[in-house]
Amino acid sequence: MRFLITLLMIPFCAFSQMRDVESIFQNKGEIYFSFQAESKDQLNKVSQFVSVDHGSTLMNAYAYANQKEFGAFLDLDIDYAIEENPGFTFKDLNMLLSLDQRQVNDWDFYPSYEVYIEMMYAFEEQYPELCKVSSIGTSVNGRELLVAKITDQLDVEEGEPRLLYTSSMHGDEITGYVLSLRLIDYLLTNYNTDTRVAEIVNNIEIWINPLANPDGAYTNDNSTVYGAMRYNANWVDLNRNYPDPEDGDHPDGNSYQDETFAFMAFADSCEFDMSSNFHGGAEVANYPWDTWSQYPADYDWWTHVMQEYADTAQTHSNYNYFNSFDNGVTNGYDWYEVNGGRQDYMNYEKHCREFTLELSDSKTPPGSQLPYYWDANYNSLLAYLEQSLYGLRGIVIDSISGAPLLTQIFIEGHDVDNSDVSSHLPIGDYHRYLASGSYDVIFSAEGYQSKTVSAVALMNNETTVLDVQLVPSAVGLDESLRNAISIYPQPASEFIQIDACPNDVTEILLIDSSGKLVKRISTSHKSSIYISRDQLPSGSYILDFQSDNYGFQKAIILH
Repeated sequence: MRFLITLLMIPFCAFSQMRDVESIFQNKGEIYFSFQAESKDQLNKVSQFVSVDHGSTLMNAYAYANQKEFGAFLDLDIDYAIEENPGFTFKDLNMLLSLDQRQVNDWDFYPSYEVYIEMMYAFEEQYPELCKVSSIGTSVNGRELLVAKITDQLDVEEGEPRLLYTSSMHGDEITGYVLSLRLIDYLLTNYNTDTRVAEIVNNIEIWINPLANPDGAYTNDNSTVYGAMRYNANWVDLNRNYPDPEDGDHPDGNSYQDETFAFMAFADSCEFDMSSNFHGGAEVANYPWDTWSQYPADYDWWTHVMQEYADTAQTHSNYNYFNSFDNGVTNGYDWYEVNGGRQDYMNYEKHCREFTLELSDSKTPPGSQLPYYWDANYNSLLAYLEQSLYGLRGIVIDSISGAPLLTQIFIEGHDVDNSDVSSHLPIGDYHRYLASGSYDVIFSAEGYQSKTVSAVALMNNETTVLDVQLVPSAVGLDESLRNAISIYPQPASEFIQIDACPNDVTEILLIDSSGKLVKRISTSHKSSIYISRDQLPSGSYILDFQSDNYGFQKAIILH
C-alpha cells in the first residue's frame, strides 16, 4: 500500500510544481531569485540549469531563469526566494530624451534608444576622419547592434592591433553602456590635444559596441531603461549562447540568437587581437577560463594585466572600489563555472585575449553615479588599450615574393588550449601577448618551411618586434630529375656550376640562411648554368628551382 501511495504522490507533486512555475511566470519571461549553495560543486551544478549572477557567493547566490530553466532548478530541491529584478532597483535613472549639449557634457544619464542611435551617428558626423559607425546586425526585436570604429586611417590597413570593447550583453548591466559612449567621445574630442590619446588612436584599430542587448535594456519601451532585463527578447541569456570549449555548440540547449549570430560574424570579419566584455553586479576583472578549471597558457600575462587594471581603478576611486576577490582580480572558474560564455568563445575559438570586466556592484546605478564610475575606470580602459601595443609583434612574408602570409605563431612548450595566434591579411601582421620571459617561437604557413626563432626576450609593458620571412617548401619534382642535377661550388672558382638542369626550369632563386632572396637567375632553358659568386659571403644557401609545373630546392655551402 505504501508503494501505491508513493506512486500516486509523484504526479501530484509534479503537477503542483508545474502550477507554481506557471503562476510565477504568468506575466513575465524572466525571474531573479536567491538561494544558498552548500558547496562550490553545487553552485556549478546550478549554473548548468540557470544563469548564476556574477554577484553570487555560496551563502548568497543569485540567479536568473526563464520558465524552462526554473523548472529544471526546482528539480534540484533547493530552497529559494523570488527577488526583485535589478532593473527595477532605481526608478529615477535620469533618462536623456534629446541631444541637449549641456546634459551630454555632464554624462550623468542613460540615453533613450533613439538618442543612443542619434548619438552614435553624431560621433561619425562630427569626426569623419577618425570614426566610422556601422551596424553589425539587429536584435530579435529589430533594434540596431552598432559599433564605432576609431583610428587615424579608417580606410587603410596598417597592421595595427585590433581591440574591441563591448558592453551590456546582459540588458540590465548598463554601467558600461554609458561608459562606452563616453569613451568614444573622450577619444575623439581629446585626439588633437592629448598626446596619450593621439598615440592610442594612431596606433590601434579600436572598435566599441556600447549596447550588445538593446532588447534587454529597453524591455518596456525605448524611452527608459527602468525595468531592464538580463535576457534578450526570446528570454535567452546571451552570455550562455556561444559555442563552448568543453560543452560544444549549444551548451544552453537554445539555438543561436540573432545577437549571437551577428557578433560571431563580426568577430570572424575583424579578427580581434584583444577585447573586453563589460558587465555589472560586481567590481572585478575576470580572466579565462570560465568553463573549466585549468588556467590559461598566458596565466602570468593575464594576472599582470588584470592587476594593472585593478590597481589603476583603485588609484582613481575611493578605497572601497574594485578591491573584492583577490584585490580586484579573479579567475572565472575559480569564481563559478559558466558554459557558453562569450569570454571563452573569444579566447578559444577566435584566439583573441578577452576578459570580463565587472564595473559596478549595482547593475543599473542612478545616472548621478555614472561620472564616478567613469573617473574610476577610464585610465584603466586606456591602459588596456595600450597593452595591445606591447608583447611580440611583427610581419610575416614570403622570402621570395615579399607577399604577406597567413601564418600560425606558436610558442613552443607554452601554448595550449588554442592560445596560439595567427597573422592577419592583407598585411601579414601578428600580435602575440606574453609576460616577461624568453620564448622559442615557431612560425608555420601552408606551403612554407616552418621557422623557429629561439630565445626571444620579452618584458612586461614593452614591445619586441620580430619580422619573419618564410621560405617556400620544395614540391613536385621527380626524384630521378632531382638527383640528376649536379652543383659544383668550388672554393677556388668564381662561379657556381649547375649541370643537367631540366629544360622546363625557368629561373633559379638563390636564398641565404635568413630566407632573404639574394639572386634571381634566368635559365633560358640551358642545361648548364653558371652563377657568379661575386659579393656572396661564405655560408649556407638554398637554390630554389622554379618551373610552371613544380618547384624544388637544394642546399649548398659556399666556403
